[in-house]
Amino acid sequence: MAEVSFLVVEDSPTMRQLISFALKRVRGAKIVEASDGIDALKKLSAGRFDLVLTDINMPIMDGLKLVSLIRSDDNHKGMPIIIITTEGADEDRKKGLALGANAYLPKPIQTAELLKLVKELVNV
Repeated sequence: MAEVSFLVVEDSPTMRQLISFALKRVRGAKIVEASDGIDALKKLSAGRFDLVLTDINMPIMDGLKLVSLIRSDDNHKGMPIIIITTEGADEDRKKGLALGANAYLPKPIQTAELLKLVKELVNV
């Protein structure tokens, strides 16, 4: 079974743990955590990921900016991105998807729903 690599970008340590814990149910999962968009970009330049999961509201660089930067980078533009956020507003959802996110998951996350999305996007 191949390794599946996830980048979890979330400024809340508790939320990061919750998401990582859920992703550990995916066989072969390798999880890297980043605390904000800048941290995520550093980790993206150093490794290869199959999927990015990002919050919107973070200090330094928010998730929407991160999504647009990933989409404009030739090395990563095809990589699936899931936005996970408390921002349930339709406008944010549309903005995130318009910028290139593949899916939008409102908090509090449901593990089953998250895993279903991950499996659809990464074929695990």
